[in-house]
Amino acid sequence: MKRREAREKAVQTLFQLDNTELSIDEAINYIIDEPANRFYEQLVRGTVQNKEAIDEVLAGKLENWSLDRLPKIERTVLRIAVYELLFNEEVPHRVVLNEAIELCKTFGDEKSGRFVNGVLSKFEEK
Repeated sequence: MKRREAREKAVQTLFQLDNTELSIDEAINYIIDEPANRFYEQLVRGTVQNKEAIDEVLAGKLENWSLDRLPKIERTVLRIAVYELLFNEEVPHRVVLNEAIELCKTFGDEKSGRFVNGVLSKFEEK
């Protein structure tokens, strides 16, 4: 599984987990049949485990929006991207931004990509 596909599967998994009673393992098993890719599993578990810290940082970057008001797909993509920016130093900042925009094109619309880009551009490049 390539990293792009792992990110797409992570969006699908985290989208399912948002406001449901599913466990992480149940959500993972629902999305993928084969053994989980390490990067995919890191994205899913890392985002869930650090959700509180991610949401706190993310809330500080949103202007005139609250996390609860965000469309579910944008919120999910932003959480994964912020997880990568804060907790995964092996992925360059620019790659995280580009991947988040591509995920929005796949699962959202053009406005989604612009919105997510605007929020993520407020994070300083490391």
